[in-house]
Amino acid sequence: MSKRGRVLVAMSGGVDSSVASVMLHEQGYEVIGITMKTWDYASAGGSSKETGCCSLDSINDARTLAVNYGFPHYILDIRDEFGDFVIDNFVEEYIAGRTPNPCVLCNTHIKWEALMKRADKLDCEFIATGHYANIRMHDNGRHVISKGKDENKDQSYVLWGVSQENLARTQFPLGSFTKKEIRQMALDMGQKELANKSESYEICFVPDNDYRAFLRHKVPTLDQQIGPGNFILSDGTVVGKHIGYPYFTIGQRKGLGIALGKPMFVIEILPESNTVVLGEEHELEKSHAYVRNVNFVKYAGLDQPMEAISKVRYKDSGALSTISQEGDKVRIDFVHNVKGIAPGQSAVFYEGNDLLGGGFLMK
Repeated sequence: MSKRGRVLVAMSGGVDSSVASVMLHEQGYEVIGITMKTWDYASAGGSSKETGCCSLDSINDARTLAVNYGFPHYILDIRDEFGDFVIDNFVEEYIAGRTPNPCVLCNTHIKWEALMKRADKLDCEFIATGHYANIRMHDNGRHVISKGKDENKDQSYVLWGVSQENLARTQFPLGSFTKKEIRQMALDMGQKELANKSESYEICFVPDNDYRAFLRHKVPTLDQQIGPGNFILSDGTVVGKHIGYPYFTIGQRKGLGIALGKPMFVIEILPESNTVVLGEEHELEKSHAYVRNVNFVKYAGLDQPMEAISKVRYKDSGALSTISQEGDKVRIDFVHNVKGIAPGQSAVFYEGNDLLGGGFLMK
């Protein structure tokens, strides 16, 4: 075994995880590559052309790179556990009138657990991924995630749910690099095709980004069960019909299927009455929010209210706020009103660049 130790690297076949694996290999770690098969089109109901991290091409790309650098590579089929947990939750959340956050659930409950289980079997001390984030040990003895160097690519937002036990054995080799630098590294490795690979921003199991079609495929009777409902304004005025509340999300403006002479947004979803509330942009503003299933990262918990930057969406720039514990929930009070708070999405708290923790937004 290498003096640096043995590390299991999650390899999707993309440029980030590929460069991460080579980086660790060249640093003297004994690298073992693993590609997780999380889903396929046959079960997801997508088009026949597979693309993205679970396609045969991506798996072959990961394996070829591992062979070229002389380290072993395995494929781990976790479609059953992924589907049972992540995809079922995705469907259930929309039917509950919320907007799911599948990447967070997958990282927290599926990928990290699957990697750790296999790492133990392969006697790997560490696991590593191609996430753009950093990790370090804090003075208080806790493992802290902080933002990656590349603000545009920072992925700390989707990592708030990873446990301290798992963080203790996790490495993020790309945290101190920008995406541009990683692509250049791939070119320097002679991997031109890899360096130029395009990125996918869709949910991995909804690659055409048509979540409405996906919901219909998973629940064929959904339209019959729910059917059309009313669009109303915040004062209760009925202004039209919609195709069913699960097909809408808070903050949505396009694709509503109704024209009211001015830009209108979904400001609330009422599943119990199959009603979608529309309003003008200012009606999306909220002064506070509640968060459930909170996991704290930097500190063990909140002893008293503290100032934090809170992000309510992945691409949110963050808002100055005060967070406080109220029973098993955390309340966020924003200094300035925040738009588009969607129940089911993640709210993530930061102290500077450090991830304090996060949870799921409540109605």
